[in-house]
Amino acid sequence: MQKLNMSRRKMMLNSARAVAGLSLAGIMSSCRSGSGDLAGDKMLKKGFRIGACDWSLGKSSDAGSFEVARRLELDGVQVNAGMVGEELHLSSPEVQKTFLKAAEDNGMEIASLCLLQLNGIPYKSNPLAERWVVDSIEICREMKVKVVMIPCFGKGDILDDEKGVDVVVERLKQAAPKAEKAGVVIGLESLLSAEQHMDIIDRVGSGAVKVYYDLGNAHKKGYDIYKEIRFLGSRNICEFHAKDYNNLFGQGKIDFPRVRLAMDDIGYHGLIQIEGATPLGLEASYRHDGQYLKSIFPREV
Repeated sequence: MQKLNMSRRKMMLNSARAVAGLSLAGIMSSCRSGSGDLAGDKMLKKGFRIGACDWSLGKSSDAGSFEVARRLELDGVQVNAGMVGEELHLSSPEVQKTFLKAAEDNGMEIASLCLLQLNGIPYKSNPLAERWVVDSIEICREMKVKVVMIPCFGKGDILDDEKGVDVVVERLKQAAPKAEKAGVVIGLESLLSAEQHMDIIDRVGSGAVKVYYDLGNAHKKGYDIYKEIRFLGSRNICEFHAKDYNNLFGQGKIDFPRVRLAMDDIGYHGLIQIEGATPLGLEASYRHDGQYLKSIFPREV
């Protein structure tokens, strides 16, 4: 197994280095080692999809994000639910229709929702944030979106905040049954370690609560992201954010081929959202990062 993993790693490293000159067929061939139990038509359904956060595209809670994502040849967009007064922007059925139409018109997927405002209006302490999480579950159900991300940064940070974690656990216990019934996953993103996230998941006791895993944030905190991915497993990770400090992908500290090996080991195939730096400007940087990720995480495996 060790020799096989080394072979796969070498193969994907070569693919990443040659991304600019590889054809799509060559890219797919170079990354087919990940899901050997899949065959025939099933293989076409188990690849990766590369999207971006609408706020990173300069279009936070704006249906115009889908047109930008299409130009960048991405597969979808993570949409910020936004705020209008004390209500979520996406609570309006008309706004929902606008976003759904924009996604369809541009051939894009609404990959997931995010309650970005929870970084300033904390889930751990603000009753309004608690209501928004419940409201977002219904929005997901109406829009047929499977994941809503709850960020816990800034004022909402729960690292070294035992009381804050306790409140989050209790609120998730109340929201989780609603999410289960709606077929929606609540993805928690924070600066906690994998073990600390698992403690929250275990305390809540619901499969509707998972980790929204941010590669860059976890790496910056000093966590071993490759071990953490394997520790959490696909059962406890709903989606990934890809970022690498201030670098273009492939030029920084995140070893994306090694991330792919970890994802293969847990059987994860699905969405990866770019939330990256823009040293070349937004569109050039995201075009580079999207092409780089597709060389390692292809749509077909």
